[in-house]
Amino acid sequence: MRVVVSIGGSVLAPDLDPDRVAAYAGAIERIAADGCEVGVVVGGGGVARDYIETARDLGANEVELDQLGIGTTRLNARLLIAALDGRANLSPATGYDEAAAALRRGEVSVMGGVTPGQTTDAVAAAFAESVDADLLVYATSANGVYDADPNAEPDATQFGSVSPAELVDVVLPMSRDAGASAPVDLLAAKLIDRAGIRSIVLDGTDPNVVVDAVLRGDHTGTDVIPTDTDEPTYWTGASDA
Repeated sequence: MRVVVSIGGSVLAPDLDPDRVAAYAGAIERIAADGCEVGVVVGGGGVARDYIETARDLGANEVELDQLGIGTTRLNARLLIAALDGRANLSPATGYDEAAAALRRGEVSVMGGVTPGQTTDAVAAAFAESVDADLLVYATSANGVYDADPNAEPDATQFGSVSPAELVDVVLPMSRDAGASAPVDLLAAKLIDRAGIRSIVLDGTDPNVVVDAVLRGDHTGTDVIPTDTDEPTYWTGASDA
């Protein structure tokens, strides 16, 4: 199975703890050792936001702010590459062809941001589409997709599963509100819908949760299931083992 895992910067390295980065590297290695081809997209998290806010106060324009964010995602990606100890590409891929080439070489393919105006949510969806991934996993700080922002609405209801089109419908109103916390951004949701990519949105605070989700489909987050698709045969084999 070919899988792309999107790891939020606030999940991978909220406080630049080397043990946490190493734990995530170990989780990725377990997935790869089970026979999966693995691509990883790393976000910027709080460090990126700190740089962006400081640069905004200094008068930087939006493209310059985006470039700062991209640079931070690639720094976080380098942390993960270092922890993978030779199992990944030597430096973060800066484009989809480069990332796909690393997969073809049998490496864990790690990348951060790519283009100003595009979040790593969207990068992960585009990467997954470009390599015909069987599964896309978003390891976030929220446990799935809700009908409202659970940070603002205590009574928000979690979806067990949604279609890609329903994901777009859920994310769209959240994307209009400044500061709203959507599970993935609108462009990512639209790319998932366009490509019909089976996806999972889950709380990735514990890296083991990502392993269980990828290898067995076991998780407490939200499945994004395209219409008329079957459960991955990889999971069927895992459950029979």
